[in-house]
Amino acid sequence: MVSVIVPARNEEASLADCLQSLVAQSGVEFEIIVVDDHSTDRTREIAESFPGVRVIEAGPLPEGWTGKNNAVTCGARQAHGEWLLFTDADTVHLPGSLAAALKEAQENGAEMLSYSPEQIAVTFWEIATLPVVFAELARQYSPSKVSDPASPIAAANGQYILIRRETYDAVGGHAAVARDILEDVALARAVKSSGRKIRFRYAADRVRTRMYRNYSQLRDGWTKNLALLFPNPGRLAAKMLLLWAIPWTALTIAVIAKHPWWDTFAASALLFTVARLRRANFDAVMTFLGALFGMPMFAYLLLRSKRAHANGSVGWKGRTYGPKNDSVSPLIDHTQTHTPTPAGRLS
Repeated sequence: MVSVIVPARNEEASLADCLQSLVAQSGVEFEIIVVDDHSTDRTREIAESFPGVRVIEAGPLPEGWTGKNNAVTCGARQAHGEWLLFTDADTVHLPGSLAAALKEAQENGAEMLSYSPEQIAVTFWEIATLPVVFAELARQYSPSKVSDPASPIAAANGQYILIRRETYDAVGGHAAVARDILEDVALARAVKSSGRKIRFRYAADRVRTRMYRNYSQLRDGWTKNLALLFPNPGRLAAKMLLLWAIPWTALTIAVIAKHPWWDTFAASALLFTVARLRRANFDAVMTFLGALFGMPMFAYLLLRSKRAHANGSVGWKGRTYGPKNDSVSPLIDHTQTHTPTPAGRLS
């Protein structure tokens, strides 16, 4: 059996679609556990409206833990499956994807299978920024290298992590990475360093998601993650700005100098930046907009993330994490007034 664990904190905009796609799965025995992480909207009401879905409350947030790590750990304690699927409330799962994912993991001898979902973008900044972010992620965390046991590179996407329960407990689960904001990558590193196999790939054939629904969510979400995902965010930001500026500079010179060579150079430079973004699996329009507008936005987010982590002021969903790096102590939860107590051990 697979235990599907969905942490949810103020997810009324997306949870219903997620659960509708999960309860419709077939071909494998499964249970669904929604962990309400102290939501103040209709999240719990929506979850309870789905027959067969078990809804539990995340326990008090232990000192130094991230909210998500606390929520999924609470869910794992209640799970009965031989496999655990951790998936976010903003995901939509294609018919038959759960059975297919389990089969894929077993056939490939993978103890952990993680999918990078198809990313749905609606607003302008989603459309322009996501191709740049995911192109650079694919460059930093090549799926082929992550899936190669001989490579030290480990990564996972927390929107979809299927892991054998025995493996999860053996590496300490999310409790072992409780302080990590980037808990998906930290968990993947723990699994791979233990000698167990990871499989990681882009999976538009299995799951899709819309991560952020407006500019402020996009800004805050990537501010939380980017400085942890890339080892030299300042250097990468400078590189992005340089790559973006070259074709525009060449075009400006072409207009002033009126020499065809500069037109050719500007076009070639722009095509190079577009080609760099193609690995992100977005269509041609989004890739082109990413080259025009997304690269400076990505540079801004990298620098904003670097500064936030350095200052220990990373905010997300009403909580503030710090200081820098993956540590989240001290942690202030602006929606809770109780005194945190330590979380128990995994059963």
